[in-house]
Amino acid sequence: MARTVASAVVVREKYYWPDAQLNIWTIIMLVTASTILGVFAEFMQIQNQMRLPTPWLFPYGVSVGALAIIFIFIELILIAQRRLLPGVMMLLSFILLVLFITGVIATSIQLFSGPNISNQCSTYVNNMKVYGPSANTLAWLQQNNICSCWNAAFAFWIIGTVFLIWMMIMASQPLPGSRLGGKRKGFR
Repeated sequence: MARTVASAVVVREKYYWPDAQLNIWTIIMLVTASTILGVFAEFMQIQNQMRLPTPWLFPYGVSVGALAIIFIFIELILIAQRRLLPGVMMLLSFILLVLFITGVIATSIQLFSGPNISNQCSTYVNNMKVYGPSANTLAWLQQNNICSCWNAAFAFWIIGTVFLIWMMIMASQPLPGSRLGGKRKGFR
């Protein structure tokens, strides 16, 4: 009786991503995640310094910003190893998309509903500018910075949401190369 040994052959498909689009996406998402992380970390520090309770949105923003940065580092490692798979990018982008949409909604509620931050910034900061070398000017500058940070956080939540949708569309389009390593026409 003869024994046969079957060997498993592992064939990995290589996907060709559009370099310029992937680079632009990576840079914009890194800026977005860093801004969200930094703004909400500053808000947590301000709340801590004032000995006020921290709203859930602040640690949430820090966490989502950190997760997005980790996601980008994973993407860069996979690109360096030439193993960036569309399915992985679609799955991780969808997870982050849900988190970013939650951030957009929560931030917009804080900015635009009830006794909202936008009205308070207009009333007490934008319409009451203070000039001169005094503690009042420094206080006004800090308040102006806080108002600007709220607007920046809201804008970057939206930018991140749009770019995550773009990644999901982009990840659905790469064509695998042939098994001999050639490139297919069309996407690159």
